[in-house]
Amino acid sequence: MTSTHDMLPAVRREWTAFRRPGRLIAIAAAALAVLALGLLYAFGNHASCDGLCAAEPTGPDGSLVHDQFAFLHQDLGGNGSITVRMTSMAGTITYPPPHHDQIVPGLVPWAKAGIIIKDGVRQGSTYAALMVTGSHGVRMQYDYRHDIAGSGGGASARTPRWLRLTRSGDTITGHESADGERWAVVGAVRLPKLPENVQVGLFATSPDDLTLRPVGLGGVTEQVRWTQAGGVFDHVGLKGTAGAAAWRSDVVGEMNRTDWEKYHQASGAVERNGTITVTGAGDIGPAGAEDGARPVESTLGGLALGLLFVLVVAVRLGTSAYRRAATGGTPVTRTELAAKSGVVAAVAFATGLLAVGIVVPVGAAVLKGNGIPVIGVSAVTEVRVVVGTAAVLALAAVLALALGALLRRAWAAIAVAVLTVVVPYAATSVPLLADGPSQWLLRLTPAAGFATQQTLVEYPQVIAHYAPSTGYFPLPWWAGVGVLGAYTAILLGLALRRLPKSDAWRPDPR
Repeated sequence: MTSTHDMLPAVRREWTAFRRPGRLIAIAAAALAVLALGLLYAFGNHASCDGLCAAEPTGPDGSLVHDQFAFLHQDLGGNGSITVRMTSMAGTITYPPPHHDQIVPGLVPWAKAGIIIKDGVRQGSTYAALMVTGSHGVRMQYDYRHDIAGSGGGASARTPRWLRLTRSGDTITGHESADGERWAVVGAVRLPKLPENVQVGLFATSPDDLTLRPVGLGGVTEQVRWTQAGGVFDHVGLKGTAGAAAWRSDVVGEMNRTDWEKYHQASGAVERNGTITVTGAGDIGPAGAEDGARPVESTLGGLALGLLFVLVVAVRLGTSAYRRAATGGTPVTRTELAAKSGVVAAVAFATGLLAVGIVVPVGAAVLKGNGIPVIGVSAVTEVRVVVGTAAVLALAAVLALALGALLRRAWAAIAVAVLTVVVPYAATSVPLLADGPSQWLLRLTPAAGFATQQTLVEYPQVIAHYAPSTGYFPLPWWAGVGVLGAYTAILLGLALRRLPKSDAWRPDPR
């Protein structure tokens, strides 16, 4: 077994041998590719608005959110409640497939209508809502990211839904009932930023309809269309408010700008003969890449090219000793190959750490300066993206070195490394392949390791195209790195087993 006494001189000697101009230029090119293409992407993206672009709303935790709905409301103090019966829910979907030539009645799965307690009408303020949805039954949602399931089914005249929200200080409790007498708790949540005076009332909203259009070799691109939804309510009961005479009708966010709203069905609230109809469009929930916001990893568009440079350098380093041995030089030993792997891993890690550590924060700042919303992440997550991506580059470099040592022909090892690491990573990042094959490629190949760069979150209460082409990896970051690490360990172990042990470093005539 190689000792530390043997390894240290070997590492120093391999580091000295590594510093050839060609290798250093290739490593510099890898860093420049990541930096140049990432910053070019950031500087090349600008928001386009009529006049000054409005800031995207952010929730209580600072994350980007959707907050657009029709709202019939009044003041509520520190304690009180609202109870309603919902007798129907209907909606409109504009120009759905296959022909995109009709406006049809219908509800998208996450259309919402119900009751809500909210800190005013400012977008992004804290709230808790109890609702009936288009296809997901009764839900209690709060502060944009959180969703609690109630019973299934919709609302109709034959099967109405009774909904109740009760406030007790910072705690909001949601109940539902089929008959207005026997009530079941849906959920109880605490909203620590809720002020003494809030707004309580009826709301309706409806996110865009999402369908997928085939492109490429089975890939798909997203198509979205505007929708609208409305709920019909009666038997409104209030406690802790000024009473029915104090209702005010508002829209949170922009509304009533489409031709459908102008000429057919305006968004808002209408009261007639004791029945209230609230109609709205938009959504209340987290915002993501499907809404035009960019994740911080969108600045890593040059990573595939930088990875290619690193793999070529690593393969050629792994085959150089065999070329020497083939011409009569000293044979390759385990100590030498282990030292090479340590050197190439350190160089690749440092290169990735420098390039990614610059392009991620700088690129995000440039995008924000250009009016492009960027999905915020915690400092811990940003460090994970930077350090994790650098570690993946290091593991990929050692994998390529091991392939070079096993195959002993640079062209063959480069081809295998590119086909197993670069091609799956690049091909799945665009809508080229079908979602299923793309996901399996990122589960089974070494490219799984690049899951470490993902910051996007998949929300069950948000309809989106959760696929590799839109930035969603099928494995969590730690599992993806584990797949790449396993491939690297196995290949390096096989390469080392084929070599003789070395008890002392012998001069290298290179």
